[in-house]
Amino acid sequence: MNPRLVFPATVVLMESTHLDPSNDYLERNMNLSRREFSKSLVLAGLSCTAGQWPTRAVRAAEPSIKAGTGFIDVHTHIGTYTDPKKNLTAEGLIRWMDENQIEKSCVLPLTSPESTKYLQTTESVLAAAKAHPDRLIPFCSVDPRTTHAGSVKALVGMIQAWVDQGAKGFGEHKVGLNFDDPLMMRVYEACQEVGIPLLFHIDTIRGKDVPGLKRLENALKTFPELNFIGHGPGWWASISGGLTPKELGGYPKDKVKPGGAIDDLMSRYPNIYGDLSAGSGANSISRDLEFGTEFLIRRQDRILFGTDYLAPGQNVPQFELFEKLELPAEVRAKINRENAIKVLKLT
Repeated sequence: MNPRLVFPATVVLMESTHLDPSNDYLERNMNLSRREFSKSLVLAGLSCTAGQWPTRAVRAAEPSIKAGTGFIDVHTHIGTYTDPKKNLTAEGLIRWMDENQIEKSCVLPLTSPESTKYLQTTESVLAAAKAHPDRLIPFCSVDPRTTHAGSVKALVGMIQAWVDQGAKGFGEHKVGLNFDDPLMMRVYEACQEVGIPLLFHIDTIRGKDVPGLKRLENALKTFPELNFIGHGPGWWASISGGLTPKELGGYPKDKVKPGGAIDDLMSRYPNIYGDLSAGSGANSISRDLEFGTEFLIRRQDRILFGTDYLAPGQNVPQFELFEKLELPAEVRAKINRENAIKVLKLT
């Protein structure tokens, strides 16, 4: 029996700006859940097939993760996002990581007023990573409009100080400006000088762009030594061509059309990567599983596993989605962790 065949095609989408992270529709509507099927395998003493990702039941039964074997999640948050009743502590994040075979997680601050109701500072992220250095990878961030970030030199000084404390990347860069606004370009220049990647959010409100992602392209060619990591509805909707401005800020459900900006940019710029987190990342693959599978294989060196886990009890569609996909073991290994190790310069 092939466990991939028992799942319905529906994947519940969660994007931190659109849906309640407590959504559990997927779990409640499976005909036979992967968790139940995997539990039966565990009870029968059967192991996972080589090359497949560990099932969630197996992960939950084995909270101790052997170094070098688990996922590296490039996109999580701690603290409060929009609901003050749903505060995620570093310890809560790590418990969730243990349940899902995630060895390390990048923790991203949110420092722009458009990014969240409750700001998450770089200092809080650095403190959490210092307390859990074997599990949490800190990022840093500053809003480019703040007075203390008024020049490239000032930004370099700030970012370098955070890097000296352990920060491995800049982000989540989720700012209510055009993607190539001069203030935004100043941040990119500073990150390029310091030598860390930048994880950005694109839609019609934050990191604003147009169909075809021409503003992003301007940044890519202006700063060729800076690795950009794409995230958000505007980025992942651009897996398809023929987008309208409205679709750039949403979750298109139709089949992928030729001419997508992501493929085009990846074919011409070696410094652009994709973060598969949140509802936008899951939707980009699930909306057209045949194209999505081919895309992941074609761009296997540019895709990073991520969840955007940010609140207790949040549903994460990436696990079920990827259990349905037929991907070679070497492709899974790159997406799971190897690409993150390369881009973030992890040892």
